[in-house]
Amino acid sequence: MEDSTLPPDPFDQLLDWLSPDLEQAAQEYENIRRRLIKYFICRGWPEPEDATDLTINRVSKKVAEIKDTYVGPRAPYFYAVAHLILKELSRPRPVAPPPPPPSEEDQDEREQRHKCLDECMSVLSKESREIVMQYYQFDKRAKIDRRKILAERLGITLNALRIRAFRIRTALQECVLACMRQNGYEIGS
Repeated sequence: MEDSTLPPDPFDQLLDWLSPDLEQAAQEYENIRRRLIKYFICRGWPEPEDATDLTINRVSKKVAEIKDTYVGPRAPYFYAVAHLILKELSRPRPVAPPPPPPSEEDQDEREQRHKCLDECMSVLSKESREIVMQYYQFDKRAKIDRRKILAERLGITLNALRIRAFRIRTALQECVLACMRQNGYEIGS
């Protein structure tokens, strides 16, 4: 008989790796996240929240491999990954020539993708639409400030807002991909 249990969510695994007590894990996550943002700010990184999210995502993906063998406090592991990410992001990149103008086929696909996104957004609840629209708006400091205001207005923590936004975005991506396939476009997952 086939195992019908779903694989654990990487974020849930990360929290469990931080502490078996969910409340304590959430607190540890928030502390690590706040310190990672400071880490990137102190090193002059222009988008510290994005670099922090990248760090946490990379650690989340690694947890399944290291959870049984890693010994010691968890924060240093995050800092080691953050250090590597900073080096990776700071590497000079060759300047590529500008891309050629989109072909008519590319333009059709882009227009279909926008139509699909509009359709998928229309089936979201009003609150979910508001969250995703406001969460991904603006850049740098304005983005951080807007997210704090949004979390306060919804009466939730920033961490809860991040989780909600991530789940809404994931659902939207799946919806858009399904819509594109329905309309005859072969889009990879």
